[in-house]
Amino acid sequence: MNDTPATVYLVDDDESVLSALSRLLTGYGYRCERYSSAEDFLSKHNPAAPGCVVLDVELPGLNGFALYDRLREMPPCRPAIFLTGRGTIAGSVNAMKSGAIDFLTKPVEADDLVNAVKAACQRDIDARNAFARKKSVEERLASLTARELEVMTHVVTGRMNKQIAADLGIVEKTVKVHRCRMMTKMEVRTVADLVRIITLHES
Repeated sequence: MNDTPATVYLVDDDESVLSALSRLLTGYGYRCERYSSAEDFLSKHNPAAPGCVVLDVELPGLNGFALYDRLREMPPCRPAIFLTGRGTIAGSVNAMKSGAIDFLTKPVEADDLVNAVKAACQRDIDARNAFARKKSVEERLASLTARELEVMTHVVTGRMNKQIAADLGIVEKTVKVHRCRMMTKMEVRTVADLVRIITLHES
C-alpha cells in the first residue's frame, strides 16, 4: 500500500492557480491531478488511492467545505488543505473542525503549502494503515463461530478455562478446543496480544 506514490488532488476553478500549484508541487516530486470543480473531482475520485486534496473554499457548485463533507463519508477520509482568497478566522475554525490539515490564504507561500502537503500525505499513510489493521481484525472476528466468539469475550476479561467452562455450562476440554481455534483465527499467541487488537479495534 505504501509503495504507491501519493497523489495531490488539486481542486480550484482558477486555471492559473491550478497551474501554479501543480508546477510547484511537481517540482518537489509530488504527482498532481487537477480539477476545476468539486463535481468533476468526485466523478473521478478513487478513495483507495493514497494522497491528499488541496481545495479552494469558494468553489462553484459544491464549495470546499461541502466537498470535504463528502470525502469524510469515504473512509479512510482523505486529508485536506483548504485554500481561500479571503482568509477569515471563522473559515479557519470551520476548516480545522472539519479535520483539515491547514487553512491557507492565497497567494500561498511555497513553504507553507509544501509543509502542509507533506503533513497531509503522512496523515493519509497513517490513516490507511490504521484502517487496514481495523479491517483485518474485523475479517478475523467474522471468521469466528458463535461459540468461539463467546469464549473470546470471556478470555479477554481474564477468565480461566475452568471459569469459562462453568460460565458456559460446558466441559473445560471443550473450552480449550474453542480457545485454541479462536486464537489461531485471530492470529495471536497470547491473551495480551488478543486484548491489544480488540482494544485497538474498538477505539
